[in-house]
Amino acid sequence: MIIYADPGGKIAGFKDVINRSLEDKDVKGLFILSCDANGFTPEMVDPVLREIPLPLFGGIFPGIIHGKEKMETGSMVVGIKSAVDVHIIRGLSDKDADYDVMIDEEIPGIGSTRTMFVLVDSLAKRVGSFISSLFNIFGAELNYVGGGAGSLSMKQKPCLFTNEGLIRDSAILARLNLKSGIGVSHGYTSVGGPFKATETDGNIIRSLDWKPALEVYKNFVDRHSKKILKEDNFFDLASTYPFGITKMGTERVVRDPAMIGENQSLICVGEVPEGSFIDIMKGDESSLLAAVARALERSSEAFPGDKEKKVRVFMDCISRVLFLKENFAKELKAVYEEGIPLIGACTIGEIANSASGYLEFYNKTAVVAEIEIE
Repeated sequence: MIIYADPGGKIAGFKDVINRSLEDKDVKGLFILSCDANGFTPEMVDPVLREIPLPLFGGIFPGIIHGKEKMETGSMVVGIKSAVDVHIIRGLSDKDADYDVMIDEEIPGIGSTRTMFVLVDSLAKRVGSFISSLFNIFGAELNYVGGGAGSLSMKQKPCLFTNEGLIRDSAILARLNLKSGIGVSHGYTSVGGPFKATETDGNIIRSLDWKPALEVYKNFVDRHSKKILKEDNFFDLASTYPFGITKMGTERVVRDPAMIGENQSLICVGEVPEGSFIDIMKGDESSLLAAVARALERSSEAFPGDKEKKVRVFMDCISRVLFLKENFAKELKAVYEEGIPLIGACTIGEIANSASGYLEFYNKTAVVAEIEIE
């Protein structure tokens, strides 16, 4: 792999790092990551993307990770020197879509695939259903790593890079014949619940224990935080009190309540199954940093070997970044290791298979992948 980064955030710099990657004749595919603050639109980037002669995949994120640095503007291009098969699944908000059928028709078999990058529009309403279908089709025969692209404005817009241009409400699957190891951990523990999700609609929780979701959530958060949850402080306070969906035999899957919806509903990043039991969670700086260390340890154990022969991918939830503030540098320090290239993104939802093998769409979670270099 070769890695080029442009911190400027202008379209000229975006073109430059792409062209530099294409100069290497051994490169067979491009992984492109950009920051939302660049303000890229389809009108700006589509002419560039459509001229790229190699398969490409990527997304726009609140931030990207290059070595020891978190970039809030700019772009990064990773030139991959092994074969890359890229597939697009559209309609991630379509309530009638059968993703099992769509994935099976798009990818008849996994062939020699050992690692799959999975990128989604984070604000699509049925990301969880799509992820479940992906695991239904391919199971634990390969490793998955990726996350949700999009903007902290929480307004859905084109955010995924493809050879046809910048697209939205879709998923990108990039298949590689490369070995890998995955580590997943979040560091949050239950402080309240369980509550039953008595009425949900995809990523919208309408009621908890047969009461308006916001009423139940606000009553608990007000008591526990000794603050008053209001619309103007909802994002900041709710980011410290995520939900945890109970799962058998593994850590709870965290869901971020991102905003208040209609009729005292809560809109989350990712689906919440109706009838599921959820807790209210809490974490602190030490528990989050310990979780990053666990994720790294698990990925290294799953794929041991010479550090000169692998690249490290860090997909870390943007809400962790916002929570830790200047101490996010400690997370980067925990993951960075001299001699191993580090790339990644500050995502809106993370995608990976845990140690138990099951594939999930996470929130507030640190995902570390060790992937062999071609």
